[in-house]
Amino acid sequence: MTATHDVLVVGGGRGGASLAIALEGSGLDVAMVEAAPAAAMPPVFDERNLSFAEATVNALRSLGVMQRLRAPTGAITRIHASRRGDFGRVVLEASDHGREAFGQVVVARDFGEALEARLADVAGLTRHRATRFTGFGPDDGGHRVLEFAGDGPSRLRARLVVGADGAASGVRDALGIDATRHDYGQVLLVARVQAARAPDGTAYERLGDDGPTALLPRGDRAWGLVHGVAASAADQVAALDDAGFLRRVQDAFGWRVGRLLSTGRRSAYAAIAVRAAETVRARAVLVGNAAQSIHPVGAQGFNLGLRDALTLAELLTDCAREGGDPGAPALLEAYVARRREDRARTLEFSDGLARITSNPGHAASLLRSAGLLALAALPGLRAGLVGGAMGYRGDVPAACRAGART
Repeated sequence: MTATHDVLVVGGGRGGASLAIALEGSGLDVAMVEAAPAAAMPPVFDERNLSFAEATVNALRSLGVMQRLRAPTGAITRIHASRRGDFGRVVLEASDHGREAFGQVVVARDFGEALEARLADVAGLTRHRATRFTGFGPDDGGHRVLEFAGDGPSRLRARLVVGADGAASGVRDALGIDATRHDYGQVLLVARVQAARAPDGTAYERLGDDGPTALLPRGDRAWGLVHGVAASAADQVAALDDAGFLRRVQDAFGWRVGRLLSTGRRSAYAAIAVRAAETVRARAVLVGNAAQSIHPVGAQGFNLGLRDALTLAELLTDCAREGGDPGAPALLEAYVARRREDRARTLEFSDGLARITSNPGHAASLLRSAGLLALAALPGLRAGLVGGAMGYRGDVPAACRAGART
């Protein structure tokens, strides 16, 4: 017989795992399908440095995930943004906004281990591992029928399917949902670096023609580097020895943390944005990168995806309390409505920032300089920027505000 679940989450990465945890105690029969086997970590849990906004930290603490982190996090108490060749800069202090920190820097690998530790304690969660979604079977009344390959079941039924399977979402494709794709022509090189100055809570973002060069304050007294290069030069830069790579980064970033002394292993990621035209279909919803994958400048990606997952969890939990149908059209319509403002504003901010900051033209330089000077001078503009950076856009899930001073 084909097993049936109330909610079936396809994807065991950051968004899918967070949703499964958030649904604990909802009264729903929840299952998660994961491509990675039990002994392996999904590839998204690598050496990338994740910048968690305050709203994200609040939510993950309420879910019991932050407490499972074994490595120290790095508090972001100050944000310093500038662009090479432009006048002006923006320096934001958390203390000016009544906060101890804007957020925390967490290494993706450490976050993956914390999620796994928390998932192991989630009561009633069914995990189908080493199992790959291959498509939908014929509709089955009030359920979606899903087909799989791998070590798990070949077929499952669910009242609601959640596509949390990343930017190249198989669920999105199988639903026939179109997605726009924009290649920024940049590759982001990520590494752990040591500098003459240890982190002091400042997150630096130095923008340039080929993308951002960011240094994030990790909790291990090292810096988390993100260095954008033109895609055409990516192979050449990746082939540099450590000394040559550090010279290049130093030239792009400057001397705000003194001399860069050493670098760890480098990883490369193409900067490509993917945006689904729709986020729901009958008895199906997309969350996280399956719904939208954005340029990392401004560090909004996972924070936005987590708010997707937590909003859906709130609606599903309320539905279960009332004995409702988790795949009902009204619930999916409510989800779209609640996510509309946050999604639109965050996508516009991220894409606009990525495009204007990489434009080398003189007119763009003047516009950026005027914008930086205005942000530095006008408290009202800074307040709006800070609110978005901390994850407070639109209808924010209650878990994101837990313990926050608003």
